Amino acid sequence: MRRLENILLWNLMAAVIILGQARPNMKLNSQSSNGLRSDCAGNLMRLSLDKALAVGNQLEVEAINGTQHIVLTPSLAAQCGYSMESDPWGNTRIYTSLMACYVDNKEDQTFNVGLRLKMHSPSDVVNHDVTQKCSYAQWASREVLCDRNYMEVSNYMATRDPQTETKDDNSQINVIPDASSGAAHGIWKMTFYTPEPVSMVLSEAEQAGYSAMMTSSRLVVRSPYNTADTYSEDVAGIPMEVLRVSAYYKAPHGLSVVNLAAACPTGGVLFTEDVISWHVPRHMAPLMEGSFTILEMHMGINGLRLGKSQMATGGYTLSTTDFHIVIEIPVGSPNGYYKSHAPDYQYHITYTVEPMLEVLWKADNAQDKTRYKVLFPITTPLMPRPPHAQDNTVPEERVFSVYLGTLLHDVELSNITFSTGVLTVEECNARGFPVQEHSFPNGSKSFFLQVPFDADVVLKHNPEALVTVYFLPLIFGLIVLPEETPFAHPVELQASLRDVVLPTLTGTCDQNNFYIRTKYGNQGKNFETLIGAQQLTPELAKSYDFQANSTHGTIVVPYNARDTVFELITSDSVRARLDVLLFHPNNNWVLADLYLACSFPLITTNCYPNGTMTALAVKVESVPNLIPSWLTLKDQSCKPVSSDDRFAYFSFSADSCGTTRTFFDHYMVYENEIGLYHNDDKGATYTSPIDPDYKQTISCYYVVNETQTVAFSYKPRSIHPTAEISSGQLMVQMRLAEDSSYEFFYQAEDYPVVKTLRQPLYFEVELMQSTDPQLELILENCWATLHEDRTSLPSWDVIVDSCENHDDRYVTIFHPVAKDSRISVPSHVKRFSLKMFTFTIEEEVLKDEIYVHCDAVICDTNSQADGACRGQCVHPTGTSNSRPQWTKSEQRSTDSHQRQISSGPILPSNF
Repeated sequence: MRRLENILLWNLMAAVIILGQARPNMKLNSQSSNGLRSDCAGNLMRLSLDKALAVGNQLEVEAINGTQHIVLTPSLAAQCGYSMESDPWGNTRIYTSLMACYVDNKEDQTFNVGLRLKMHSPSDVVNHDVTQKCSYAQWASREVLCDRNYMEVSNYMATRDPQTETKDDNSQINVIPDASSGAAHGIWKMTFYTPEPVSMVLSEAEQAGYSAMMTSSRLVVRSPYNTADTYSEDVAGIPMEVLRVSAYYKAPHGLSVVNLAAACPTGGVLFTEDVISWHVPRHMAPLMEGSFTILEMHMGINGLRLGKSQMATGGYTLSTTDFHIVIEIPVGSPNGYYKSHAPDYQYHITYTVEPMLEVLWKADNAQDKTRYKVLFPITTPLMPRPPHAQDNTVPEERVFSVYLGTLLHDVELSNITFSTGVLTVEECNARGFPVQEHSFPNGSKSFFLQVPFDADVVLKHNPEALVTVYFLPLIFGLIVLPEETPFAHPVELQASLRDVVLPTLTGTCDQNNFYIRTKYGNQGKNFETLIGAQQLTPELAKSYDFQANSTHGTIVVPYNARDTVFELITSDSVRARLDVLLFHPNNNWVLADLYLACSFPLITTNCYPNGTMTALAVKVESVPNLIPSWLTLKDQSCKPVSSDDRFAYFSFSADSCGTTRTFFDHYMVYENEIGLYHNDDKGATYTSPIDPDYKQTISCYYVVNETQTVAFSYKPRSIHPTAEISSGQLMVQMRLAEDSSYEFFYQAEDYPVVKTLRQPLYFEVELMQSTDPQLELILENCWATLHEDRTSLPSWDVIVDSCENHDDRYVTIFHPVAKDSRISVPSHVKRFSLKMFTFTIEEEVLKDEIYVHCDAVICDTNSQADGACRGQCVHPTGTSNSRPQWTKSEQRSTDSHQRQISSGPILPSNF
């Protein structure tokens, strides 16, 4: 059992003084007022002080004795019959025995108790006077009270026959001491048995901490626990604190003596996870002899008895065995309270409850009754309750959601430690990691945290090429109030999503190069590139004109680069292939691959009129171990004139090196063969059985009978030759660029292209397959429609007569074109931009696709022709020939110098 050394002088941590604006002294009766309640509980007066009055202030209690105010120190409180119990939040109960010092006792029937509560704040002192009148007439012959800090016993003092008074003729017991020896109190001497007798007069007993007094009908003795003259005794297995004393007092016919005894339990509590069992000896040996009968037995909480219905509601039981009276209390009963603790930074809880036992018994051989009352606060041992973390994350929502609970109301969340550092709750909310606290009706609470997957505190890795694992390590930093004891609880959250967008490869060819374009996925450039058989190093990237931005990268690889392979060779071309591989460097995952094969013009055989033949041999992929310098013609003495690791060059006359000649019709054919031969020991040639055959046939055709005459004139020409006028097709294309750099363009598979309103659209119109610098491309008219049909309605002009449409709020902008590696003739290219828009009908927005169409004119810059060939935008500023929004486009000319082009569809978004 807990015994309090400091009872009535408490430093209670309170928030405010509620009565700070009240009168300095306020008297309260049994009615509740402003957080103070007083009531009578049998032979006790109980005063309850709400935490709202207390916490943060120092509480001092004084006993009111008429006009005097006596400060109740802990030792004086235990000596005089006062006790106090307080929970950690400042809720306080003060108990006063009706037989206590300074209580106005009216014939042992009516008792007036007065207390002054002094609240000391840093800046003020507020007094609260409490008076309570209690009536108690059910005194038993003997009353034993066991409070938290003292034992009290009182006996009824009946008027005695002088002949029955106890006398000792061999001592000075009948001598009445003078006032200085305590005669004025009616008590002369007290003898304590521990068990050896120790005698002392009243003043000495009071100096030793005891209290004794006589009322109109009772003699009262009180002792704090653990004094020199009390002792411990094991009764039915229960440890008891025992007081035995004989009190000598003045009687009408001499000196009388009364033997008193008190015994209070200091143990006997058993705990399970769900129930507290309190055992009190049924046969109180220090207080009784022989057989007895229990007349009444009551259980109470906080000093007040409970009725049967209250006990049933609370789940309490009161029973007896052969040796014990047993009270069972459910752990968590609403009449007690839970408290958080954090020993060794681990979360534990305790449960505290204050049961009371009151028993009335009568000895079978006597009529005297004994009332036995015990107030016994019980606190369970520390019970570990590690918080439970519940992962409520739905990966598809891409937000971690974690619930931490359940915790008692005295726990606060102080901070959270992430992988990047520690954030307070306020900082978490400011960073977009909302923290919420949820309270439950039973007083417990929990915390709820959300963190987006893309936050910098979330760790990521990819166990598979298409899967991302998101990992969020957390440490919740919590504190227990009011002690501010810290503890922590780690939580690890993990979620997986198949959300990786892999990079993609596309490629095209022209007559000389491979053009490879890489579009990065959502992991950025977290890969390495393999070109052919070697990794794309910074040096190699520079040689291949590597260009990149945040979303794309491009390289240009010549067809004859070392990293290409030749698949097939013909007399006028070679089919080359470029292998590109994107792989993850740590896991060696193949993220994307491209095997691009194109045919490139390459003349491998030349036949000259003088009978000379030349041939170019190429190492092809099917003969990987070929060394070109080993190649020969049919005559193995005819070796390459020059060679490297990929090519061998032969030059020979038609009548040498084993060349054969064949006649048919009017032609003669000279043929030879390039091959790889090996000689055996006898000089015979054969092809290696290990390597595949390599054979390349060389053929030259000559007309059998043909005479060619070459004329020569020594006179200068009088006229210059001119090109013959002829007809042909000129190709014009219009493309939509991804941005204003005009480096990357949307491909056919990208359409429809989605753009937000007022987002710029960058168009490029180019004259293809022409290198004539005297030609210029002019945009005559451009307009937008809802349908692919360029003549459909509605339509809207964006370029009119080679100029911007000034009726448009967002005027079309022309962009200059400069010569670069792609554009050799700037006059063949025109660029313009306009802002994404939609059509409206009667203020209703049409969320349809749009198409952009243009009429382009190809002009001779040396011509002085009028009309569109005057140049791009020849109108003065501020003039416009635009058509109304809903008119049909004018019919455009289809002369040979005019071309019609379109682009789309383009789809608006984010209305």
